[in-house]
Amino acid sequence: MSDFKLTYSTMFNPPAELHQQFERAMAVLKHDLGRDYGLFIDGKNVVSLNKIEKRSPIDQYWLLGRFHMAGESEVDAAMAAACKAFAGWRATAWQVRVERLRKVARLIEDRVYRIAAAVSLETGKNRMEALGEVQETAVFFDHYCDLMEQNQGFDQVLPNDPLDDFTSTNRSVLKPYGAWVVIAPYNFPFALAGGPSAAALVAGNTVVLKGASETPWAGRLLAECIHDAGIPDGVFNYLNGSGSVVGQALVDHPQTAGITFTGSYDVGMHIARAQLDKPYPKPCIAEMGGKNAVIVSRHADLDRAALGIIRSAFGMQGQKCSALSRIYVEKQVAERLIALLTEKIHAIKIGDPAVESNWMGPVVTRKAYENFATYSTQLQQQGARLITGGEQLKSEPYVAGFYCTPTLAEAPLSHPLWTVEMFLPIVMLARVDSLDQAMQLTNASQYGLTAGFYGNDEETGWFFDNVEAGVTYANRPQGATTGAWPGYQPFGGWKGSGNTGKAIASFYYLPQYLREQSQTRVE
Repeated sequence: MSDFKLTYSTMFNPPAELHQQFERAMAVLKHDLGRDYGLFIDGKNVVSLNKIEKRSPIDQYWLLGRFHMAGESEVDAAMAAACKAFAGWRATAWQVRVERLRKVARLIEDRVYRIAAAVSLETGKNRMEALGEVQETAVFFDHYCDLMEQNQGFDQVLPNDPLDDFTSTNRSVLKPYGAWVVIAPYNFPFALAGGPSAAALVAGNTVVLKGASETPWAGRLLAECIHDAGIPDGVFNYLNGSGSVVGQALVDHPQTAGITFTGSYDVGMHIARAQLDKPYPKPCIAEMGGKNAVIVSRHADLDRAALGIIRSAFGMQGQKCSALSRIYVEKQVAERLIALLTEKIHAIKIGDPAVESNWMGPVVTRKAYENFATYSTQLQQQGARLITGGEQLKSEPYVAGFYCTPTLAEAPLSHPLWTVEMFLPIVMLARVDSLDQAMQLTNASQYGLTAGFYGNDEETGWFFDNVEAGVTYANRPQGATTGAWPGYQPFGGWKGSGNTGKAIASFYYLPQYLREQSQTRVE
């Protein structure tokens, strides 16, 4: 990536070389579509009885590949492989694990353009979002290796017992659990598979990854990077399959030692409860939904606010758990903010996201496309009005894809969609009488993932003191509620957005994949 350091904050002004490299990789990849991809179990490509055709949301005529689907027998095989490999991987010195996993990071970086092209084709992300996701995954591997080194493998010498007749030494050692399951979502199929896998692996666990059936390619590409870096067979295994069959089988499996899940609140809570309802409780890290709000003060820089709102509401077509979906603006400046937002929305170019000039691509799934039409109709009812957007794009060149217009709606506070995580390029706006009212509305949600604010210095301090969210931003043009990057902004939610209170890529994340053993030795 040359001397340019790609993050979600710097992605808006990349060097020309980056675009050229991406376009070359995309051209090569498009000539190699339609292949068969197996599962990855115990170091081997595994074919199954069932497979699905994966087509691009950009154009349903593009066959990306045929992907084999796991069933319960493949779940058992993957868990058996992970359990068998655990003893050797756990016994591998943490320094060696770090060395090997850094090789994974370098391989991801070497393949960043090809993998990003695949992610763009599979999810409909624009090139910068796709490149950002893949590069972020490499950073996750490095970051968790850094944490392992900084904490010296989480092996801490404690004071000796105060005895006169004996020397009694004490240590605290964090040890891995075993075969760890990672269940990844479709919106960040590479990063939210790779990040938790990296943490589990560097801690000494083995991994069984289940990718989302809507986006099976990314997990397979991650498996290839891990295998090619020399990670021993069975340490990492990849399954593709539905949540109801493969996901549930992994949740119920007696050899599952712990689970990291990213997805909806309902599924996350189901998994967390299931882990507690076993013969003894097993760890679950559940990163769940968001209904993220921004508060705009009458003292705000409205041009900056409008830019940050657009980027967070419509980046990746609103299909981020951190996407902005609620705007609370003081009524004195509401009309001016609406005018600025409308102008910027009308300037957004929609189309094939692999094309440099197009910022918005399609939504990922047909279900999301259909939900968009339903919600757009509801946003013209019960006192709500569409300010702009609300259309599915069905003419050429959009007819074969899942394209929707970026949508801004104003709605009374009683409207039911204020509480629904739509996961679409839809943002709702309400005028408020005061910042206190805006804060009350922001915090009333069952979710508490991200939140944003635009106002003066005094108001900003008040915002940070009072908002109930795990990731908070103030006066940020790069994104009102989005843009966390490992090493800069830990990412995790409060309340119904996360069950641990520990953020991804924070100082406190990695120990969740380990359990503490106190060791006392009398000499």
